[in-house]
Order: sequence, then structure tokens, then C-alpha cells
Amino acid sequence: MAKVALLLAPGYEELEAVTVVDVLRRAGIECVIAGLEEGPIPSARNVRIVPDVTIEHLDPQELELVVLPGGLPGVENLKRDPRVKELLEKIKGRGKMCAAICAAPGALAAFGWLEGKKATIYPSLRDELKGAEVADDPVVVDGNVVTSQGPGTALPFAFTLVELLAGREKASEVARQMLLRWP
Repeated sequence: MAKVALLLAPGYEELEAVTVVDVLRRAGIECVIAGLEEGPIPSARNVRIVPDVTIEHLDPQELELVVLPGGLPGVENLKRDPRVKELLEKIKGRGKMCAAICAAPGALAAFGWLEGKKATIYPSLRDELKGAEVADDPVVVDGNVVTSQGPGTALPFAFTLVELLAGREKASEVARQMLLRWP
């Protein structure tokens, strides 16, 4: 089964982070929460999550997908950390996927992932998608990049990731268990 890492930086958007981890784990996908620091990491609204590991303990060779949740100042913290850029370069070099939601597609743009790709972002941050074809869809998949708009699109974003990693049937099964319809 696929292995996913969700990167947690101080100031992350809690709904986006927890929703993705929850839905992926319900689908039987190994989802590791990797913190940029040790110990409980505070969200934008001071919800604290203890990561499974710190970022330096991730093995890029094991990962099919890296997920960046949004939130401010979380995304700025992701952009400033050279370990994030290094991990994403290794993932990209292997042709694996990266997904980002809310403000986090701006980090992907800053790291060069979105050049010539169709992508979406939180509507007021559209200018950050330099080099990308900007879309207004809740979730956009373009090759090995998945982007989404914000907290209200966290469930469709998470189910899109399940579908890409484990198939539509698995995504539909998990959705039914959660009393949702997918697609």
C-alpha cells in the first residue's frame, strides 16, 4: 500500500491536516504526520498535534505522496524550511505526487512544482500561482500535482487522494462508511 507524508508546520490549518490524515487512514493508506519540529505543533488556532516523526526521519524513497496543508503562518514556515524543499525535490525526481491545499499551493509554486500545470488555491491568493494555469475548481489534478482551495474542500481533496492512491472503489467504500457520496 502507498505511504504518504503530511508535513506539519507551526500555524497549519487544522481542518485540512486532520481531514486528510483521517480519510487516508480510513482507506488503509499509511499516512505519517511529519513535523518540522519535535513535540506538539500548534495550528493557526492553537490546536496542537504531536507528529509521528520529524521531517528528517522521512525516507523519500518510501513515499508515494507528500501533502502540504494550508494555514498561516504554516505555509510560510513550510516555504522557509530547506528540508521541505529538499524532500519535495527528491519526490519530484522520482515522479511521485505532491498535494497542497488552501495557501499551500503557493509553496508548490515557490518550489517550482506548478510551472505549466493547472492548479487552484485559496481564491484571494491566486497571484501566488506564478507559472501555473489558475483554475477555480475545488480540487485540481494535473499529472503528479493535486491542489485544492481550502477548509471547505478538505473532504473532496482527501477523497481525490484516496482515489489516486487506492482507486475509485476504495474511495467510494470509505465515503459510504462516512455517510458521504463519492464521487
